[in-house]
Amino acid sequence: MGVMTGTATWLPRGRPLSYADLEHAPEDGHRYELLDGVLIVSPAPGRLHQRAVLRLAVALSAGCPANLEVLVAPFDVVLAADTALEPDVLVARRSDLTDRNLPAAPLLAVEVLSPSTRRIDLLVKRSRYEAAGVPSYWVVDPVAPGITVLELQDGRYETAGEIRGRETYEAARPFLVQLTPTALVED
Repeated sequence: MGVMTGTATWLPRGRPLSYADLEHAPEDGHRYELLDGVLIVSPAPGRLHQRAVLRLAVALSAGCPANLEVLVAPFDVVLAADTALEPDVLVARRSDLTDRNLPAAPLLAVEVLSPSTRRIDLLVKRSRYEAAGVPSYWVVDPVAPGITVLELQDGRYETAGEIRGRETYEAARPFLVQLTPTALVED
């Protein structure tokens, strides 16, 4: 494929995008997400990011009850007809999943910070997950190893924990699991 200039040819013009439009997105290593009809394109994540995602998914999978499933991006979470996000890691009820996506709020959404997505993860995605009623939202910082745990309380996220470095966190939601930020990223 050659260098693309201007607007991508698969994008419709003159209207906000819908989840159905993402079916035409190329498989080119970019992450395509939709937020209120606006396309967000992110480059493929780096090694440290991927290490944190993998280790977190393994830790969550080890304690995951049979009625739940742990998945990693790219996997669409369709929050509305014009909003489909791809959390780095998610936990959902098996009964809510389709083969193609999660058409409901997950029990847990996790974003691992990258330079290109940091502000989106901390502000925009946080507000969308909160509005959709995602009970737990974790933000993992792989550079200064840490996990910020947000829990939904009366429709608003409250900080339930700020775990840094070698501290151990025992999560109760969506199920019991122990995590140490440095264990997610160290060689």
